[in-house]
Amino acid sequence: MTLEADRFQAAKEVADAVLYEGYLLYPYRASSNKNQVRWQFGVLAPKGYSLESSENWAMQTECLIERGDAALVDIRVRFLQVQQRLVEELVAAGDYQPVSALEVDGLPLLPWDEGVEREIDLGTFAVAALVGAERVLPLAIPGGTDEEPVVDSEGELRGRIVRRRHPLEGSVTLTAEGLDVDRGLIRLRVGIANQSPWNTPGGSRDAALMRSLVAAHTLLGLEGGAFLSLADPPGWAKGAADGCDNRHTWPVLLGEPGSSDVVLSSPIILGDHPAIAPESKGDFFDSTEIDELLALRVMTLTDEEKREARATDAKAAAIIDRCDIMPPEIMSRLHGAVRSLESSASAPARREDSWAGAGEGGASFTSEWEAFLNEGAAAPEVERVRIGAVEVSKGSRVQLRPLRRADAQDLFLSGRSAIVQAVLRDVDGDTHVAVTLEDDPARDLHEWYGRFLYFSPDEIEPLDDDDGRREASK
Repeated sequence: MTLEADRFQAAKEVADAVLYEGYLLYPYRASSNKNQVRWQFGVLAPKGYSLESSENWAMQTECLIERGDAALVDIRVRFLQVQQRLVEELVAAGDYQPVSALEVDGLPLLPWDEGVEREIDLGTFAVAALVGAERVLPLAIPGGTDEEPVVDSEGELRGRIVRRRHPLEGSVTLTAEGLDVDRGLIRLRVGIANQSPWNTPGGSRDAALMRSLVAAHTLLGLEGGAFLSLADPPGWAKGAADGCDNRHTWPVLLGEPGSSDVVLSSPIILGDHPAIAPESKGDFFDSTEIDELLALRVMTLTDEEKREARATDAKAAAIIDRCDIMPPEIMSRLHGAVRSLESSASAPARREDSWAGAGEGGASFTSEWEAFLNEGAAAPEVERVRIGAVEVSKGSRVQLRPLRRADAQDLFLSGRSAIVQAVLRDVDGDTHVAVTLEDDPARDLHEWYGRFLYFSPDEIEPLDDDDGRREASK
């Protein structure tokens, strides 16, 4: 690879979170209903099975490269290969029988489907050489069977664990399109297809998963050019960004904010420059949950439940063990962090560092924030904000135009009308408009307990004049 070795390595933490999202859900036991239907994200099934089911067999990434005429791109494909783990009991010399559980030295052994990480570096390609051309690269992952004897503490052979993998066949197609000669703007396309044989019409999803690429995603590294954000492209490239056709995957910029040399194309919608929270010290495989909540739940499992979870998967055992010995100071860090202060020069880099110094002369909160914490005051409220020629205040009707794509929900809020509930200013002096959706049946409840959506003034458009605002506020 031409890229520095640590560029993709720096992206590995986020890419691994995508790879194992939903791999195993709390309570991390094979018998749990939540773990009966697995592998939900980025599944590329055999084409034959895909045509008779809702699973996809191919995905496509399109992204934009500025100054791409002399650029080189490195491409890495990552996914999980499903591996069936069978437990067999020794019933006679050389004769084994599959069982649903095998107790050895007081510990159970359970059948389970494991995920084997596959990471394929396809090579380095001159972007300009892909313009108007097409490169098709094969993906071939061998199958196999491994056997592991199970021996008890007395040295007696009790059975064996058999792990089976089916071979996978697929392809990666690379091509590019020149869009703007003056800026060297090029659209790069990467297609991944599963071409594994499927000769079982009406076969089960479990059988198809054994021949699938699971949690498939792509890492792209660039040298000699710059990737453009598709979520927030520069104005001159907005039309080109809107024309990108991404199917079952979404490319985002990786690395520190401002960097533009690595892209992760993920089956899960992320924002640009995603990062793992520094407070999160281990996987829970459920990014829609809160680490603190999951840790507390794991701690409340019974000894028998923990025993089964440990027997289910080595990764589940690691979660149980980590939560069992988690010290109070680490648990307290999971309670939350204030990241809105990071833009202030006087603000701490991490909230827990400030808490650690509290009462010892080491606290580094700004005076405004200290007042907010000590007095329990709400964020400073201002009466109104001027947007164009119209002053907006509580009761104003506005239309939402999210610009920053803070999360996937913004896609569904664009163009919706809302009622302003407050105009607020934070400790850095930035103004925020708190709103509730006008057509939300639960709007009264949200107003009652103060659960609002927040937007910057440039993300809303006034819908009423002063008379309309007074009418809406009645």
